[in-house]
Amino acid sequence: MALSPNPVVNLQDHALENLRFIRETMERSGQFTAVPGWGGVVMGITALVAAYLASIQETHRLWLNVWFCEVFVAAAVGFFAVWTKSRALSERHMASFRKFLLSFSPALLAGAVLTLVLYRGAHYAMLPGMWLLMYGAAVVSGGTFSVRVVPAMGVCFIALGCGALFAPPQWTDGLLAVGFGGLHVVFGLWIARKYGG
Repeated sequence: MALSPNPVVNLQDHALENLRFIRETMERSGQFTAVPGWGGVVMGITALVAAYLASIQETHRLWLNVWFCEVFVAAAVGFFAVWTKSRALSERHMASFRKFLLSFSPALLAGAVLTLVLYRGAHYAMLPGMWLLMYGAAVVSGGTFSVRVVPAMGVCFIALGCGALFAPPQWTDGLLAVGFGGLHVVFGLWIARKYGG
């Protein structure tokens, strides 16, 4: 007795429907980011202020103190912006965001350790390039779980960090302003416009 072809057709239709659902789900998730655009803009503005204040300090210690204060201000702004944006997240997006944080943190911790080592060795001129490089690495790693613009921003930080390592010392505050100020503002506006908040 010959088998009816209907189960084969139904199986094929079912498989196509599943593929369509998977594709649409991936497209929707690709359009989402928990990275806060407006938070990035505010972080960029505070970094521009810090770059100016740091540039008028008379000692390396005072210069470093300004940037340490900026780290805490930017972290507070970032955490508040992320918390505000993540309140409306689904559980699926919260899982992606946790992966983002876990991927983002190691490079920042490594940067903190290197900051202490370079400071103790009085290698102040290397700090800006290292900060930009490590932050860029953190953003690229974390951006693996976000929209494409996030790792692109990280690559820009890495490129700027490479330049800062070979730039004259008098350029350091300007390069930090371009990186932590300008890149955060530009990419923050882009994220806020295209991906909300």
